[in-house]
Amino acid sequence: MKNQPVFSHLDAHGKARMVDVSHKPDQVRRAVAEAVLHCLPATLRQIREKALPKGDVMTVAQIAGVLAAKKTSDLIPLCHSLPLSHADVRFRLVRGGIRITAEASTTAKTGVEMEALTAASIAALTLYDMCKAVDKTMMISEIRVIEKTKK
Repeated sequence: MKNQPVFSHLDAHGKARMVDVSHKPDQVRRAVAEAVLHCLPATLRQIREKALPKGDVMTVAQIAGVLAAKKTSDLIPLCHSLPLSHADVRFRLVRGGIRITAEASTTAKTGVEMEALTAASIAALTLYDMCKAVDKTMMISEIRVIEKTKK
């Protein structure tokens, strides 16, 4: 049919497929994603003071995010497996929550935005898991790519 959208992850028969990127050149690629964990001021204070029952939750969440970036293709079925050259997760305490920023880099045929998104998401989920005993109001939002480059 004319004017039908073309979906890269579907074949001519509408079946799911991994996109063939073998014809593309390797390029240096970088992506930055973020997520926000909304929580109570008392929870933020406990996080800052490392006074939560589970200890230093931001260090655990940082490691979880980096590990998640490395495992992205195991979690997202049609995502390419990429050799990451860098992955990092940072936190900024803001009014009403924590802004999580994740960065991933590689030299490959396809981008690393899924790795950055996965890192930010898993870091947020880890914080949620480690703080849920003291804060039942938490919410994760604003998961998005904020920067994507290739050279």
